[in-house]
Amino acid sequence: MNTTGRHLTPFVALEAATALSGAANGVSMVAFPWLVLELTGSASYAAAIGAITLVPLLLTSLLSGTLVDILGRRCVSVVSDLLSLVSVAAIPILSGLVGLSFALLAVLAVIGAFFDPAGITARESMLPEAARAAGLELERANGMHEAIWGVAYLVGPGVGGLLIAVVGATNAFWATAALFAVSAGLMFAVRIPGAARPAMHGKLREFWPATKEGLVFLWREPVLRSVAIVTALVVGFWLPIQGVLLPVYFEARQEPGHLGVVLMAISAGAVIGALAYAAVGARFPRRRALNASLLGSALAVLGMAFLPPLAALLAFGFVAGVAYGPINPISNVALQERTPNRLRGRVLGLSTSIAYAAGPAGYLLVGPLIDKLGVRGAFLLLAGGLVVVAVASFAVRGFKGLDDVTGRDVGSIM
Repeated sequence: MNTTGRHLTPFVALEAATALSGAANGVSMVAFPWLVLELTGSASYAAAIGAITLVPLLLTSLLSGTLVDILGRRCVSVVSDLLSLVSVAAIPILSGLVGLSFALLAVLAVIGAFFDPAGITARESMLPEAARAAGLELERANGMHEAIWGVAYLVGPGVGGLLIAVVGATNAFWATAALFAVSAGLMFAVRIPGAARPAMHGKLREFWPATKEGLVFLWREPVLRSVAIVTALVVGFWLPIQGVLLPVYFEARQEPGHLGVVLMAISAGAVIGALAYAAVGARFPRRRALNASLLGSALAVLGMAFLPPLAALLAFGFVAGVAYGPINPISNVALQERTPNRLRGRVLGLSTSIAYAAGPAGYLLVGPLIDKLGVRGAFLLLAGGLVVVAVASFAVRGFKGLDDVTGRDVGSIM
């Protein structure tokens, strides 16, 4: 297939928008709690900013896919970025006009969290058509997409820290607004089949029946149901490890720098794992690749759970990230191939919401586990849970269809 710049442009624009939006969120992840600390001096308030965004993330992930299918992928992506722009630009504007408070920042953080999942879902829904235009296999396109998203979240917090040092936490949000603006402009310029509002779209008053239709399809499709459930279980064990166990461990040792490098090792490994799958993933059966990724990451996390010296912890964390890297690309490819085009947005959004629901559930459980078993005991229990899920995945019947050619949208594979 001809892969001139004209055909590559939609994919490049889509991934550039993904990188910019991800980096903007990465900056906000650092700037929001920093600004709260400056205003209140309370670490509890700073942590609360992150916690209060979980509910809107879950809710909008559940609903955003239906909006994508009804209003159109490009429209939702552009509007999502513009509304995110407004929510972050309001911080320096209101700071100059009326001053900031924790309550006001909390409201703006919630508003921003409402819009992000819609943009993410819209862009991922456009990926198969952009890959087709560029002559890319779905495995390669999805691996690159996940790697770019991971790099954005690696770079974003670092840029955020630099901006805080140079211009201050409040003014750092101007840079975030600019990133969202460029992302919106790129997505407005993307012209590929399926990006505009579907000819056979539903109506907003039919929102709930349309959402239910996507949920019924997801539950009755054995491959996608199995992938969604297993992925949710993995996320439920993984997030408390990164978000609670490791911070508690290093905080007790007064080693915040070590926490940072361990988390960076995991993230860097995940980026490399996604890129490796982009390069060679199409050569391997997806079921075996998914089973191997689940087991490899679980065993590496089990090594971390013994809390070895820093060098070993870094090595285990990096290996865990590399092994985890292909999981999301494989899941995405399965969804893109097995979901009818008109349902793609809502099925993608519903799958994401299931994973978002698992994370908070894990957070609720890990605190009492640490109190009762200590950090190492809780870590071993969660790592053991990951191993059980990974081993059980070899017996999941639904995974057999991952390599079923008859279930694929063959026209999307080039």
